[in-house]
Amino acid sequence: MSSSCCSMSGMTWLMQAPDVRPAGGAAIDQILIASGGATLLTALLLVLGHGHRTGRIELLSRLADHAANRYFTRGLPGWAALPMQLALVSLLVALLGMYWDISLHITQGRDEGPLANIAHYPILFGLFGLFASGALAMVLPMERPRGSVRITRDWYAPTSGILLCGAGFYALLGFPLDDVWHRIFGQDVTLWGPTHLMLIGGAGLSLVALALMEREGVPEGEGAGTPLRRYVRRGMMMGGLLVGLSVFQAEWDFGVAQFRMVHQPLLIAVAAGCALVTARLWTGRGGAAVAVCFYVLMRGGVAVLVGPVIGELFASIPLYAVEALCVEAVALVLLRRPLAFGVASGLLIGTVGFAGEYFWTRFAFVLPWTPDIVLEGVAMAVAGGVSGGVLGALLVQALRGELPRARRALFAGALAVVALAVTNGLVGTAPAGVRATVALEDVRGGTAQAVVRLDPPGSAAHPAWLTMTGWQGGDLHVDHLRPVGDGVYRTSKPMPLHGNWKTMIRLHEGRAMLAIPVYMPGDAALGLPEVPATEQFTREGRPEWQVLQRETKHGIPAWLWLSASLVVLACSLALVLALGWGAQRVSRVVSGEPPAPRRRRTAPADSLADGAASA
Repeated sequence: MSSSCCSMSGMTWLMQAPDVRPAGGAAIDQILIASGGATLLTALLLVLGHGHRTGRIELLSRLADHAANRYFTRGLPGWAALPMQLALVSLLVALLGMYWDISLHITQGRDEGPLANIAHYPILFGLFGLFASGALAMVLPMERPRGSVRITRDWYAPTSGILLCGAGFYALLGFPLDDVWHRIFGQDVTLWGPTHLMLIGGAGLSLVALALMEREGVPEGEGAGTPLRRYVRRGMMMGGLLVGLSVFQAEWDFGVAQFRMVHQPLLIAVAAGCALVTARLWTGRGGAAVAVCFYVLMRGGVAVLVGPVIGELFASIPLYAVEALCVEAVALVLLRRPLAFGVASGLLIGTVGFAGEYFWTRFAFVLPWTPDIVLEGVAMAVAGGVSGGVLGALLVQALRGELPRARRALFAGALAVVALAVTNGLVGTAPAGVRATVALEDVRGGTAQAVVRLDPPGSAAHPAWLTMTGWQGGDLHVDHLRPVGDGVYRTSKPMPLHGNWKTMIRLHEGRAMLAIPVYMPGDAALGLPEVPATEQFTREGRPEWQVLQRETKHGIPAWLWLSASLVVLACSLALVLALGWGAQRVSRVVSGEPPAPRRRRTAPADSLADGAASA
């Protein structure tokens, strides 16, 4: 890039030219290339599926037979074994791509285009593999599986295959919708953008479909394979579910959370309640511990690959060890009462588990939990833990064919509690009248130390965090400001003030979330001027999202944003409700209950009379 020189306090800094990377949707040529690739892969999948159904291509049959004889899926029918293996490998590939992509956005900012980001490729291939897994599960069975859904006159698709295909399609749909979102609203550099959540949600919730697939594929009254094989497979799947649900926490893992700190204990508790309760009830003794071990192996392995191996940021991980011990302890007394077990486990997850993660964050996380969040954090964790525990218990009861009569009310109630808690965690405020006076010291080589004076002085009396944060300049810089007087703070390490770095003071206390720019580069694509770091300056606090998400377009009608968000919400609800429907359908099959009859129009009076006479 071209450079220019500027002088400050006798020092000459090398400054990069304003950013010229596109700030809206992808270039048309990249859209065409990506669409063409997706079309070719889909066409190949259709050819293989049609060839298998007509008997002209035997490749899928041979692959399914081979998968059914592998250790992990031995004992399952081929139509379940092959998709399960492909789905788990695809999810691992997508997980690597997701954390790699998040790291790149934190350190480099927005993409020059979707095909210019190497991390997008494993995400795309992984999510397409997930979609293909569901499609294969739908086309492979040549006989009618139990609980299947009729597609054509002689084609019956397994319920779990339809759900897996739907989850993969929902995740893939996030990519084109993400480009549309960028064109309308600008690039939202946050994991919790609506279309980003589609990618994560579809992948994470696919593990529920896989659990249903194992149960749907098991012969009646039997288990698939030896007890040890079932134990390992189910423990790994629930560990995978824990991994999938934990991806929602990635902003906290890296240390650039854009929402209130109490949101993290909520997300941890929901994941622990749902995955670990299911693991213990479905896998057996020690199932929760096995799931956590698999989770640590996978998430820790991805963190090492993205960090030390590839050379990007290292992401911390919640430990979940205390939560697993809580679930195993509750199982000693309430194992035969799944719903009570789920509720009690959730209570311990939200209290004892919260305490365990509190101390772990002090050791392992860039943004550790503070006393400021304890009361509300525990309340949020209890709500999330109990709701997740109830959902986990309902899933296991569906797998056993033992769903309670109040299943719909329990399912809806648990989802409603999670939705309300998430909404609470996402809502923050930006109090007016908060300003910072910054005096730079020890200026050298594009970096400087600083003394920060907040006005009013009590603005950060008990903060969840008060940091000097810099990102998108090639790395991540997070420095917790040290108090040195009444409302006066000092940096503990030099902060970057050059190039593409975006450096700011971040303050989060209670519901207040403010940011004060220290240095921002010019951005030609957005038409934004540079915010310079002079020797001394005073600036007003602004809502944090406005500083962190400079790329977001302003002046967009509120109704348009609401409408777009509702479209994404409708897609998300469709997936969640479909999984609930599928679990209930599989439960009926397992229990031997006949499928719910279709509603028919009332018969004419003479037909009813004839029926009564013949009876």
